[in-house]
Amino acid sequence: MMEVCGSSNVSLREFGCEQSLLSRPDGSASFIQGDTSVLAGVYGPAEVKVSKEIYDRATLEVLVQPKVGLPSVRERSQEQCVRETCEASLLSSLHPRSSLTLILQVLHDDGSLLSCFLNAACMALMDAGLPMSCLFCGVTCAIHADGQIITDPTAAQEKESRALMTFAIDSTEHKVLMSSTKGSFSVHELQQCIAVSQKASEKIFQFYRDSVRRRYSKTL
Repeated sequence: MMEVCGSSNVSLREFGCEQSLLSRPDGSASFIQGDTSVLAGVYGPAEVKVSKEIYDRATLEVLVQPKVGLPSVRERSQEQCVRETCEASLLSSLHPRSSLTLILQVLHDDGSLLSCFLNAACMALMDAGLPMSCLFCGVTCAIHADGQIITDPTAAQEKESRALMTFAIDSTEHKVLMSSTKGSFSVHELQQCIAVSQKASEKIFQFYRDSVRRRYSKTL
């Protein structure tokens, strides 16, 4: 793992999470990062259409619903990023010829939306009890015009930045499962952002642990 330079600020906004808040899905979770909030619901394993059937694993479909209006190209791109991350961690071969559907509803967007999607998706998959090889989390980094790296940026900080990157990090080896980048940056800045994201992911995985521990300590 790369060393994080001093100018990189590994500070994250406050997190909030609630699981099993919807009755219809097999698993659900709401995830809040600062003023950004997302609701996730998982349905399945269920019967799959013959046209979408895969003989050796489950078919995963991800749908992103914006706060207002219909999904656009941006939502389609976000769906692909979340789907690739989930497919990398889910043990979908245990449910062949079946379908899994993950629906992500935007409640409020104040920056770092894709990483909030990833975190909500992971908590919803955990709530559904689906088999996974590892957990994952999302971390967004913005590179300011002066070169400073900001983790978990707000919408205003995203607008002022010259580059924006979101990484999906796995919980076992802190490897990058997925990356989504926008803007101009050097190879060194990319490596710095990956290192910062890996360091920030430790805080998120600790939040996962604390959140699940609190939930099950109430039910026991």
